[in-house]
Amino acid sequence: MERNNNPLEIKTYLSENFGVSPRVIDFVSEVEAGIDDQLQARDEMAALHQYRVIRAMQNVHLSDRHFHPSTGYGYDDEGREATEKIFAEVFGAEAALVRPHISSGTHAIALCLYGVLRPGDELLSISGDPYDTICTFIGAHGEESGAGTLADFGVRYHQIELANGGTFDTAAIMAAITDRTKMVYIQRSTGYSWRKAITLDAIAAICQKIKAQWPEVIIFVDNCYGEFLDAQEPAAVGADLMAGSLIKNPGGGLAPTGGYVAGRADLVALCANRLAAPGIGGETGATLGIARTFLQGFFQAPMVVSQAMKTAILVGAVYRALGFDVCPAVDDYRSDIIQSVKLGNPEAVKTFCRAVQEAAPVDAFVTPEPWDMPGYDVPVIMAAGAFIQGSSIELSADAPMRKPYIVYFQGGLTHDHGKLGLLLSLQRLIDSGFITLGSGHDQWTIGTD
Repeated sequence: MERNNNPLEIKTYLSENFGVSPRVIDFVSEVEAGIDDQLQARDEMAALHQYRVIRAMQNVHLSDRHFHPSTGYGYDDEGREATEKIFAEVFGAEAALVRPHISSGTHAIALCLYGVLRPGDELLSISGDPYDTICTFIGAHGEESGAGTLADFGVRYHQIELANGGTFDTAAIMAAITDRTKMVYIQRSTGYSWRKAITLDAIAAICQKIKAQWPEVIIFVDNCYGEFLDAQEPAAVGADLMAGSLIKNPGGGLAPTGGYVAGRADLVALCANRLAAPGIGGETGATLGIARTFLQGFFQAPMVVSQAMKTAILVGAVYRALGFDVCPAVDDYRSDIIQSVKLGNPEAVKTFCRAVQEAAPVDAFVTPEPWDMPGYDVPVIMAAGAFIQGSSIELSADAPMRKPYIVYFQGGLTHDHGKLGLLLSLQRLIDSGFITLGSGHDQWTIGTD
């Protein structure tokens, strides 16, 4: 006999198999019901991008022949060429470089900076400190001389901090740009900071402002964690160049490796020269049949990003309802997939991350511990039971072990999986005594350091 799923069956299963109490499930469900409009908006954004991706694939006449592998030099790799045309169209760029040979987001960004900047040029970050790994290859803070940093090659670096509220300090930016400024650098996502991601509207406005006075300055955007969050991408609203990782948003959870660069055709060509060599550029690079996986991942990326966003919104809403500080706030406009929660206690951070690991389909039996991660000045704890190593579009959580003990939650290929991570995090914090459950929802109390 056919019948619909009974919510009681789900509740019983979660209780019996994952140890989540019915009370916790009910609480999360009540919070989720109150943010239905925000979740629906993510579905609408996903639909827009889904249609855009489909149209771009149709425009290149995507066919089974594009999925055939190339070997050796990879000359005339039709799959590679089609993939790059599709990415460029969807991202509103003149050209794109999409390769499995780009090993990470940091690598993609390095291609852009090393490919474009020359000795004597100045790089100006207008969003404060970039990620630690980016600072290292820039040589931003006196990193080891002789290691091949941009500083070793005579590229000067300056930065402007964001103003209060995480907005661009426009006056300081315009005063800092000089004839030596070759590139302005923007990091869209938050990194390990307590701020909202930079919105596309803000990026568009600062691009317009800079270009009006300094039209030759190249504006670069680190677009990691931001793809498919808004109706357009930075390359479509004034940025000259942007880069990201395929094991984040645009890979849709399927791309096993890779990264992309997109923007002005002349600048993308310089990045291709850096990846290969001048005179070769983007004309070689066997893809070994990975085009199908890249494109299938890109095809489903709008839906996957929407699922991750729904989970991030719900995590923020649940922990805010319990009295925790969260960033972004529940009603804030979002420009990346990351949700930060200020737990205020190192053991609570460990408990949270271990609960997210416990929810994983892979390595659920592993217990995350803080460790001395290269490039960071404090131990970092990471939960990431992913099919793709290091994938942050899959459910994950991480935190530097320093006050005020903020945990950064992101990803989830499906909302149900992301919700399981949320439910377990809440249940384990209760089990460990960091949150005490009273007789009513207004009697939740928080244990802090």
